[in-house]
Amino acid sequence: MTLFPRSLCLLAIVLLFSPIVHAQDDDDVVRVNTDLVVLNVTVTDKNGQYVKALKKSDFKVYEDGKEVPASAIASFAFQDAPYAAVVLLDSSGSMETRFSLARSAAIRFLDGLREEDVAAVYRFDSKVERVQEFSGGRDLSPIAYAIRAKGMTTLNDAIVEASNALTGRPETRRAIVVLSDGMDTSSKASSEKAVESALSVGASIFAVDMSSLDTPGFANRQSAASLKGFAEKTGGRFVATGGGQVLRDAFAGIADELGHQYTIAYRPSNSVRDGKWRTLEVKVDREDLTVRSRRGYRAPKR
Repeated sequence: MTLFPRSLCLLAIVLLFSPIVHAQDDDDVVRVNTDLVVLNVTVTDKNGQYVKALKKSDFKVYEDGKEVPASAIASFAFQDAPYAAVVLLDSSGSMETRFSLARSAAIRFLDGLREEDVAAVYRFDSKVERVQEFSGGRDLSPIAYAIRAKGMTTLNDAIVEASNALTGRPETRRAIVVLSDGMDTSSKASSEKAVESALSVGASIFAVDMSSLDTPGFANRQSAASLKGFAEKTGGRFVATGGGQVLRDAFAGIADELGHQYTIAYRPSNSVRDGKWRTLEVKVDREDLTVRSRRGYRAPKR
């Protein structure tokens, strides 16, 4: 596994990395302002506990299968940094029997915000609509209690909208939390566009599959596959929940993870602006640990 995060602007994964607070021992490096690829990394042990004492030398980063040399690592840190999150509530017709539970889960997430964290809330059905702007408030806007599930599902468009909302946020750790039955039926954007939009602002997607409550067979598997893909490609987490305590624990875990991540920034050796996809992998030297981070980025194009 891995830990969580926030980050930046349009379709340029070559990100402008601003200072990260404090360095760790002699293993940290000086912050710089230059073209960088920024990775938010979660590391867990075999019991699922976050591992907090690793050093820069414990990590290896690979781009397109080639190890990034230590000299290219521009910044490394582990910190309980503030984060910005966008919560996306699926209010489409298929969520009619589940929406009150999704709303309660959103309240649970907001309740887990620390003083320095902020979150915005959006709903999506046939359109995407902001329910409340970024704030550190623990209460859900009264507007959310008037929402009625109806219409189609624009999940991909909602992720794009959430990514746009995160653009320019000062927090270095960013996340998109999706509560949905996962079946996109009406988006203009493709799932690939949604993923690239999240990656372009350094946001990990945490996807909670609510179809597992009462959707059997193929539809449930299709929903799970869609949401799981968003999470895996962006370094987030997929949660299949039957509601109740499982759902509450999942949201407590997401909030906790967002506050505990390693951040690694490096200068890519391949500076060609060809718009091609570049794969990423982060490893640690200990076999008993699990690492989670985003799987790649699209190079900027001239």
